[in-house]
Amino acid sequence: MTRRDPDPTFPPRPRRDRRERIRARLVAWYRAAQRDLPWRATRDPYAIWVSEAMLQQTRVETVLGYWGRFLARFPTARALAAASEEEVLSAWSGLGYYRRARALHAGAKAIVEHHGGRFPRRRKDALALPGVGPYTAGAVLSIAFDAPEALVDGNVERVFSRLFGLDAVAGSGALAAECWALAELMVPRAGGCGEWNQALMELGATVCTPKLPRCGGCPLARSCRARRTGRETDLPRPKPRLATLPVELEILVVERPGHVGQVGRLLLERRPAGGRMARLLQFPTRAVRVGARRASALFPATWPGPESGLAAGERLGELRHTITKHRIHATVYRGRLTAPGAAARAPLVWIPREEAWERALTGMTRKVLRILGQEYVATAD
Repeated sequence: MTRRDPDPTFPPRPRRDRRERIRARLVAWYRAAQRDLPWRATRDPYAIWVSEAMLQQTRVETVLGYWGRFLARFPTARALAAASEEEVLSAWSGLGYYRRARALHAGAKAIVEHHGGRFPRRRKDALALPGVGPYTAGAVLSIAFDAPEALVDGNVERVFSRLFGLDAVAGSGALAAECWALAELMVPRAGGCGEWNQALMELGATVCTPKLPRCGGCPLARSCRARRTGRETDLPRPKPRLATLPVELEILVVERPGHVGQVGRLLLERRPAGGRMARLLQFPTRAVRVGARRASALFPATWPGPESGLAAGERLGELRHTITKHRIHATVYRGRLTAPGAAARAPLVWIPREEAWERALTGMTRKVLRILGQEYVATAD
Protein backbone atom coordinates (compact mmCIF):
# COMPACT_ATOMS: atom_id res chain seq x y z
CA MET A 1 0.00 0.00 0.00
CA THR A 2 1.40 3.39 -0.99
CA ARG A 3 2.11 5.73 1.89
CA ARG A 4 0.10 8.94 1.63
CA ASP A 5 1.09 12.31 3.04
CA PRO A 6 -1.39 13.59 5.64
CA ASP A 7 -3.63 16.41 4.49
CA PRO A 8 -1.69 19.65 5.03
CA THR A 9 -2.84 22.39 7.37
CA PHE A 10 -2.63 25.73 5.57
CA PRO A 11 -2.13 29.17 7.14
CA PRO A 12 -5.13 31.50 7.51
CA ARG A 13 -6.12 33.19 4.26
CA PRO A 14 -5.13 36.84 3.83
CA ARG A 15 -7.34 39.61 5.18
CA ARG A 16 -8.79 42.25 2.91
CA ASP A 17 -6.10 44.87 3.58
CA ARG A 18 -3.31 42.43 2.71
CA ARG A 19 -5.13 41.29 -0.41
CA GLU A 20 -5.43 44.90 -1.59
CA ARG A 21 -1.73 45.58 -1.02
CA ILE A 22 -0.76 42.46 -2.93
CA ARG A 23 -3.01 43.36 -5.86
CA ALA A 24 -1.75 46.94 -6.06
CA ARG A 25 1.93 45.97 -5.98
CA LEU A 26 1.59 43.14 -8.48
CA VAL A 27 -0.49 45.07 -11.02
CA ALA A 28 1.86 48.08 -10.84
CA TRP A 29 4.81 45.77 -11.47
CA TYR A 30 3.01 44.06 -14.36
CA ARG A 31 2.23 47.33 -16.11
CA ALA A 32 5.92 48.22 -16.05
CA ALA A 33 7.52 44.81 -16.63
CA GLN A 34 5.17 42.69 -18.74
CA ARG A 35 6.53 41.01 -21.84
CA ASP A 36 5.34 42.26 -25.21
CA LEU A 37 3.34 39.23 -26.36
CA PRO A 38 1.03 39.52 -29.39
CA TRP A 39 -2.02 37.87 -27.80
CA ARG A 40 -1.98 40.56 -25.10
CA ALA A 41 -2.87 43.16 -27.72
CA THR A 42 -6.30 41.63 -28.44
CA ARG A 43 -9.55 41.16 -26.56
CA ASP A 44 -10.91 38.73 -29.15
CA PRO A 45 -11.95 35.71 -27.06
CA TYR A 46 -11.31 33.31 -29.94
CA ALA A 47 -7.74 34.54 -30.42
CA ILE A 48 -7.12 34.41 -26.66
CA TRP A 49 -8.57 30.89 -26.51
CA VAL A 50 -6.18 29.77 -29.27
CA SER A 51 -3.22 31.27 -27.40
CA GLU A 52 -4.20 29.55 -24.16
CA ALA A 53 -4.53 26.20 -25.91
CA MET A 54 -1.09 26.60 -27.48
CA LEU A 55 0.57 27.76 -24.26
CA GLN A 56 -0.45 24.65 -22.33
CA GLN A 57 2.76 22.61 -21.89
CA THR A 58 4.56 24.65 -24.57
CA ARG A 59 7.11 27.44 -24.16
CA VAL A 60 6.12 31.00 -25.02
CA GLU A 61 9.05 31.26 -27.44
CA THR A 62 7.67 28.33 -29.44
CA VAL A 63 4.09 29.62 -29.47
CA LEU A 64 5.24 33.00 -30.82
CA GLY A 65 6.05 31.29 -34.11
CA TYR A 66 2.66 29.58 -34.40
CA TRP A 67 -0.11 31.77 -33.00
CA GLY A 68 -0.13 34.39 -35.75
CA ARG A 69 0.15 31.81 -38.54
CA PHE A 70 -2.68 29.73 -37.07
CA LEU A 71 -4.97 32.78 -36.84
CA ALA A 72 -4.06 33.84 -40.37
CA ARG A 73 -5.17 30.42 -41.56
CA PHE A 74 -8.22 30.15 -39.25
CA PRO A 75 -9.12 33.75 -38.28
CA THR A 76 -12.46 32.88 -36.65
CA ALA A 77 -14.15 30.00 -34.90
CA ARG A 78 -16.24 29.51 -38.04
CA ALA A 79 -13.13 29.19 -40.19
CA LEU A 80 -11.63 26.67 -37.79
CA ALA A 81 -14.86 24.69 -37.56
CA ALA A 82 -15.07 24.49 -41.37
CA ALA A 83 -11.53 23.13 -41.73
CA SER A 84 -10.68 19.44 -41.99
CA GLU A 85 -8.83 17.73 -39.16
CA GLU A 86 -5.86 17.25 -41.48
CA GLU A 87 -5.69 21.01 -42.09
CA VAL A 88 -5.86 21.76 -38.37
CA LEU A 89 -3.19 19.21 -37.45
CA SER A 90 -0.99 20.48 -40.26
CA ALA A 91 -1.19 24.05 -38.89
CA TRP A 92 -0.43 22.67 -35.42
CA SER A 93 2.43 20.43 -36.56
CA GLY A 94 5.50 20.92 -34.39
CA LEU A 95 3.66 22.16 -31.29
CA GLY A 96 3.07 18.65 -29.99
CA TYR A 97 0.30 17.45 -27.68
CA TYR A 98 -2.08 17.17 -30.63
CA ARG A 99 -5.08 16.48 -28.44
CA ARG A 100 -5.13 20.23 -27.86
CA ALA A 101 -5.57 20.85 -31.59
CA ARG A 102 -8.35 18.29 -31.84
CA ALA A 103 -10.11 19.76 -28.80
CA LEU A 104 -9.78 23.27 -30.27
CA HIS A 105 -11.28 22.01 -33.53
CA ALA A 106 -14.16 20.30 -31.73
CA GLY A 107 -14.68 23.37 -29.56
CA ALA A 108 -14.92 25.62 -32.61
CA LYS A 109 -17.62 23.35 -34.05
CA ALA A 110 -19.54 23.55 -30.77
CA ILE A 111 -19.23 27.35 -30.75
CA VAL A 112 -20.66 27.54 -34.27
CA GLU A 113 -23.44 25.07 -33.54
CA HIS A 114 -24.54 26.35 -30.13
CA HIS A 115 -23.28 29.94 -29.80
CA GLY A 116 -23.57 31.50 -33.25
CA GLY A 117 -19.82 31.40 -33.85
CA ARG A 118 -18.95 33.48 -30.76
CA PHE A 119 -17.07 32.28 -27.70
CA PRO A 120 -19.65 32.08 -24.88
CA ARG A 121 -19.53 34.69 -22.11
CA ARG A 122 -20.98 32.49 -19.36
CA ARG A 123 -18.64 30.22 -17.42
CA LYS A 124 -20.91 27.17 -17.55
CA ASP A 125 -21.18 27.48 -21.34
CA ALA A 126 -17.42 27.88 -21.73
CA LEU A 127 -16.82 24.81 -19.55
CA ALA A 128 -19.14 22.79 -21.78
CA LEU A 129 -16.78 23.26 -24.76
CA PRO A 130 -14.46 20.34 -25.57
CA GLY A 131 -11.06 20.79 -23.98
CA VAL A 132 -12.03 23.86 -21.94
CA GLY A 133 -11.43 23.37 -18.22
CA PRO A 134 -11.61 25.76 -15.27
CA TYR A 135 -8.24 27.37 -16.04
CA THR A 136 -8.96 28.05 -19.73
CA ALA A 137 -12.46 29.30 -18.99
CA GLY A 138 -11.11 31.66 -16.34
CA ALA A 139 -8.35 32.93 -18.62
CA VAL A 140 -10.53 33.63 -21.65
CA LEU A 141 -13.46 35.14 -19.76
CA SER A 142 -11.34 37.38 -17.55
CA ILE A 143 -8.96 38.58 -20.27
CA ALA A 144 -11.51 38.99 -23.09
CA PHE A 145 -14.50 40.23 -21.07
CA ASP A 146 -12.89 41.35 -17.76
CA ALA A 147 -15.22 38.93 -15.98
CA PRO A 148 -14.34 38.30 -12.30
CA GLU A 149 -13.20 34.74 -12.98
CA ALA A 150 -10.34 33.11 -11.10
CA LEU A 151 -7.73 30.85 -12.62
CA VAL A 152 -5.00 28.53 -11.39
CA ASP A 153 -2.21 27.07 -13.49
CA GLY A 154 1.25 25.84 -12.52
CA ASN A 155 2.59 29.39 -12.32
CA VAL A 156 -0.21 30.58 -10.05
CA GLU A 157 0.08 27.49 -7.86
CA ARG A 158 3.79 28.17 -7.38
CA VAL A 159 3.27 31.88 -6.63
CA PHE A 160 0.54 31.18 -4.08
CA SER A 161 2.51 28.33 -2.48
CA ARG A 162 5.41 30.65 -1.77
CA LEU A 163 3.51 33.86 -1.12
CA PHE A 164 1.10 32.29 1.39
CA GLY A 165 3.38 29.51 2.70
CA LEU A 166 1.38 26.52 1.43
CA ASP A 167 3.43 23.47 2.39
CA ALA A 168 2.08 20.78 0.05
CA VAL A 169 3.08 18.69 -2.95
CA ALA A 170 2.84 20.40 -6.35
CA GLY A 171 -0.23 19.28 -8.24
CA SER A 172 -1.81 17.58 -5.24
CA GLY A 173 -5.55 17.80 -4.74
CA ALA A 174 -5.17 19.59 -1.41
CA LEU A 175 -2.89 22.27 -2.87
CA ALA A 176 -5.09 22.72 -5.94
CA ALA A 177 -8.20 23.20 -3.80
CA GLU A 178 -6.48 25.78 -1.57
CA CYS A 179 -5.06 27.67 -4.55
CA TRP A 180 -8.46 27.85 -6.22
CA ALA A 181 -9.99 29.15 -2.99
CA LEU A 182 -7.26 31.80 -2.79
CA ALA A 183 -7.68 32.69 -6.46
CA GLU A 184 -11.41 33.26 -5.94
CA LEU A 185 -10.60 35.41 -2.92
CA MET A 186 -7.92 37.45 -4.67
CA VAL A 187 -9.57 38.16 -8.04
CA PRO A 188 -10.88 41.76 -8.21
CA ARG A 189 -14.65 42.18 -8.32
CA ALA A 190 -14.77 45.71 -9.71
CA GLY A 191 -12.69 45.53 -12.88
CA GLY A 192 -9.12 44.72 -13.75
CA CYS A 193 -9.71 40.97 -13.48
CA GLY A 194 -7.91 40.02 -16.67
CA GLU A 195 -4.95 42.25 -15.84
CA TRP A 196 -4.68 40.70 -12.36
CA ASN A 197 -4.77 37.15 -13.70
CA GLN A 198 -2.16 37.94 -16.34
CA ALA A 199 0.04 39.61 -13.73
CA LEU A 200 -0.10 36.50 -11.54
CA MET A 201 0.89 34.24 -14.42
CA GLU A 202 3.60 36.65 -15.57
CA LEU A 203 5.16 36.70 -12.10
CA GLY A 204 5.28 32.91 -12.02
CA ALA A 205 6.69 32.67 -15.53
CA THR A 206 9.42 35.30 -15.24
CA VAL A 207 10.28 35.89 -11.55
CA CYS A 208 8.83 33.22 -9.25
CA THR A 209 10.29 30.43 -11.38
CA PRO A 210 10.56 26.78 -10.29
CA LYS A 211 14.29 26.43 -9.63
CA LEU A 212 15.92 29.86 -9.38
CA PRO A 213 13.32 32.43 -8.28
CA ARG A 214 14.51 36.01 -8.71
CA CYS A 215 13.28 37.23 -5.35
CA GLY A 216 15.31 40.44 -5.58
CA GLY A 217 13.10 41.60 -8.44
CA CYS A 218 9.80 40.39 -7.01
CA PRO A 219 7.18 43.03 -6.18
CA LEU A 220 5.73 40.73 -3.50
CA ALA A 221 8.99 39.80 -1.74
CA ARG A 222 8.06 41.75 1.42
CA SER A 223 4.78 39.85 1.69
CA CYS A 224 6.18 36.40 0.86
CA ARG A 225 6.12 33.77 3.64
CA ALA A 226 8.56 31.51 1.81
CA ARG A 227 11.01 34.38 1.42
CA ARG A 228 10.85 35.21 5.13
CA THR A 229 11.50 31.60 6.15
CA GLY A 230 14.14 30.81 3.51
CA ARG A 231 11.95 28.26 1.71
CA GLU A 232 11.73 29.93 -1.70
CA THR A 233 13.01 26.86 -3.54
CA ASP A 234 11.25 24.32 -1.28
CA LEU A 235 7.67 25.29 -2.06
CA PRO A 236 5.66 23.79 -3.48
CA ARG A 237 7.16 20.43 -2.58
CA PRO A 238 8.15 18.50 -5.72
CA LYS A 239 6.16 15.59 -7.07
CA PRO A 240 7.78 12.14 -6.84
CA ARG A 241 9.64 11.47 -10.07
CA LEU A 242 8.28 8.85 -12.43
CA ALA A 243 10.67 6.12 -13.50
CA THR A 244 11.81 6.64 -17.09
CA LEU A 245 11.35 3.99 -19.73
CA PRO A 246 14.19 3.53 -22.25
CA VAL A 247 13.13 2.76 -25.83
CA GLU A 248 15.32 1.84 -28.81
CA LEU A 249 13.79 2.51 -32.23
CA GLU A 250 14.76 2.02 -35.86
CA ILE A 251 13.37 4.43 -38.44
CA LEU A 252 13.36 3.94 -42.22
CA VAL A 253 13.60 6.73 -44.78
CA VAL A 254 12.33 5.50 -48.14
CA GLU A 255 12.47 8.01 -51.01
CA ARG A 256 11.14 7.77 -54.54
CA PRO A 257 13.06 10.10 -56.88
CA GLY A 258 11.00 12.35 -59.09
CA HIS A 259 11.18 12.18 -62.87
CA VAL A 260 12.03 15.25 -64.93
CA GLY A 261 9.69 18.06 -63.91
CA GLN A 262 8.37 16.12 -60.90
CA VAL A 263 9.24 16.24 -57.20
CA GLY A 264 10.43 13.22 -55.28
CA ARG A 265 8.32 11.55 -52.61
CA LEU A 266 8.84 10.25 -49.09
CA LEU A 267 7.17 7.12 -47.73
CA LEU A 268 5.41 7.86 -44.44
CA GLU A 269 2.97 5.96 -42.29
CA ARG A 270 -0.13 7.23 -40.56
CA ARG A 271 -0.32 6.34 -36.89
CA PRO A 272 -3.39 4.51 -35.52
CA ALA A 273 -6.58 6.47 -34.89
CA GLY A 274 -6.48 5.89 -31.13
CA GLY A 275 -3.89 6.73 -28.51
CA ARG A 276 -1.00 9.18 -28.52
CA MET A 277 -0.17 11.09 -31.70
CA ALA A 278 -3.30 9.65 -33.30
CA ARG A 279 -3.36 9.82 -37.11
CA LEU A 280 -0.14 11.84 -37.33
CA LEU A 281 2.43 10.97 -39.99
CA GLN A 282 5.82 9.44 -39.27
CA PHE A 283 8.50 7.48 -41.10
CA PRO A 284 8.13 3.68 -40.85
CA THR A 285 9.26 2.88 -37.31
CA ARG A 286 9.77 -0.18 -35.16
CA ALA A 287 10.73 -0.70 -31.53
CA VAL A 288 13.89 -2.82 -31.31
CA ARG A 289 14.23 -2.88 -27.55
CA VAL A 290 11.77 -1.58 -24.99
CA GLY A 291 11.72 -1.31 -21.23
CA ALA A 292 8.12 -2.45 -20.85
CA ARG A 293 5.35 -3.96 -22.89
CA ARG A 294 3.43 -0.67 -23.03
CA ALA A 295 6.17 0.92 -25.11
CA SER A 296 5.47 -1.54 -27.91
CA ALA A 297 1.89 -0.27 -28.05
CA LEU A 298 3.20 3.29 -28.37
CA PHE A 299 5.44 2.26 -31.29
CA PRO A 300 3.70 -0.53 -33.23
CA ALA A 301 6.02 -2.05 -35.84
CA THR A 302 5.25 -1.23 -39.48
CA TRP A 303 8.08 -3.39 -40.79
CA PRO A 304 8.55 -6.33 -38.39
CA GLY A 305 10.35 -8.53 -40.90
CA PRO A 306 10.99 -9.42 -44.57
CA GLU A 307 7.28 -9.98 -45.17
CA SER A 308 6.67 -6.24 -44.73
CA GLY A 309 8.40 -5.47 -48.03
CA LEU A 310 10.68 -2.91 -46.32
CA ALA A 311 14.36 -3.29 -45.47
CA ALA A 312 17.06 -1.11 -43.90
CA GLY A 313 20.21 -0.03 -45.72
CA GLU A 314 22.71 2.77 -45.10
CA ARG A 315 22.73 4.30 -41.61
CA LEU A 316 21.87 8.03 -41.80
CA GLY A 317 22.16 9.15 -38.19
CA GLU A 318 20.71 9.01 -34.69
CA LEU A 319 18.33 11.09 -32.63
CA ARG A 320 17.03 11.33 -29.09
CA HIS A 321 13.48 12.20 -28.19
CA THR A 322 11.23 12.20 -25.13
CA ILE A 323 7.52 11.36 -24.97
CA THR A 324 6.24 11.63 -21.39
CA LYS A 325 8.33 9.06 -19.48
CA HIS A 326 9.70 7.38 -22.63
CA ARG A 327 13.36 8.21 -23.27
CA ILE A 328 13.88 7.34 -26.92
CA HIS A 329 17.07 6.62 -28.83
CA ALA A 330 16.43 6.08 -32.54
CA THR A 331 18.72 5.05 -35.38
CA VAL A 332 17.71 6.32 -38.81
CA TYR A 333 18.40 4.21 -41.91
CA ARG A 334 18.00 4.67 -45.63
CA GLY A 335 15.26 2.19 -46.50
CA ARG A 336 14.25 0.34 -49.62
CA LEU A 337 11.24 -1.56 -50.91
CA THR A 338 11.83 -5.29 -51.31
CA ALA A 339 8.41 -6.39 -52.53
CA PRO A 340 6.13 -5.07 -55.29
CA GLY A 341 3.20 -3.13 -53.93
CA ALA A 342 4.59 -2.94 -50.39
CA ALA A 343 4.17 0.83 -50.26
CA ALA A 344 0.54 0.59 -51.35
CA ARG A 345 -0.53 -1.07 -48.10
CA ALA A 346 -2.16 1.07 -45.43
CA PRO A 347 -1.05 2.86 -43.33
CA LEU A 348 1.81 3.74 -45.73
CA VAL A 349 1.42 6.83 -47.94
CA TRP A 350 3.68 8.69 -50.37
CA ILE A 351 4.09 12.40 -49.60
CA PRO A 352 5.72 14.95 -51.95
CA ARG A 353 8.95 15.73 -50.16
CA GLU A 354 8.63 19.50 -50.61
CA GLU A 355 5.31 19.35 -48.74
CA ALA A 356 6.60 17.28 -45.83
CA TRP A 357 6.88 20.16 -43.35
CA GLU A 358 3.33 21.27 -44.13
CA ARG A 359 1.83 17.95 -43.03
CA ALA A 360 0.76 16.87 -39.54
CA LEU A 361 3.97 15.18 -38.40
CA THR A 362 5.18 13.72 -35.12
CA GLY A 363 8.02 15.51 -33.36
CA MET A 364 10.40 12.64 -34.14
CA THR A 365 9.58 12.88 -37.83
CA ARG A 366 10.58 16.53 -37.85
CA LYS A 367 13.91 15.56 -36.28
CA VAL A 368 14.44 12.94 -38.98
CA LEU A 369 13.81 15.57 -41.66
CA ARG A 370 16.51 17.69 -40.07
CA ILE A 371 18.91 14.73 -40.15
CA LEU A 372 18.22 14.44 -43.87
CA GLY A 373 19.31 18.05 -44.23
CA GLN A 374 16.08 19.04 -45.97
CA GLU A 375 17.92 20.87 -48.72
CA TYR A 376 14.74 20.62 -50.75
CA VAL A 377 12.56 22.33 -48.13
CA ALA A 378 12.50 26.08 -47.73
CA THR A 379 9.81 26.16 -45.06
CA ALA A 380 11.62 24.44 -42.20
CA ASP A 381 10.78 25.98 -38.85
